[in-house]
Amino acid sequence: MLPVNDLRKGDAIILDGETYLVVDAHFHRAQQRKANVKTKLKNMLKGNMIEKTFSSTESVEEADLSYKKAQYLYEEGDSYVFMILDNYEQVHVSADILGDSKYYLLDSCEVDLQYINDEVTAVRFPIHVILEVTYTEPGFKGDTTGSTLKPAKLETGIEVNVPLFINIGDKIKVDTRDDSYVERVNK
Repeated sequence: MLPVNDLRKGDAIILDGETYLVVDAHFHRAQQRKANVKTKLKNMLKGNMIEKTFSSTESVEEADLSYKKAQYLYEEGDSYVFMILDNYEQVHVSADILGDSKYYLLDSCEVDLQYINDEVTAVRFPIHVILEVTYTEPGFKGDTTGSTLKPAKLETGIEVNVPLFINIGDKIKVDTRDDSYVERVNK
């Protein structure tokens, strides 16, 4: 059991038989009252968010959270197939778990599969990935300031805003946390 005073962002707990990820936790004490811990929790299976206040004397059950390195193989129907690098076991991950992160899946890319109680609940990608621009409006010679942005479609189908000097065929580094352009990569 984990005392609620020790809850931190990123902890996984079990509450009412369901697994939640702690998004935020704050210790709070009002005058003349018992201290409590206010939390924001994300249900790992359903994806919904709840807010829950615990008494500072309570404890919660800690979920078994682990990660396994895996390599993306292929898409099969409504799921994506990954191979665990340790034992070459193939794992099917539903499209719901991946969400819009599917746009970062390239053949043979390596990711971390997050497991809670032996079930895949999330896929962690590297912070930066390199993708090729497949369509964007042409840039003009001399537009190298980088302060004005234009939309660009990348090889996986995702669209990001890029500086005016980026052209079709350029490879760019994209931040997977917020789908933003980082820099152009030399060919």
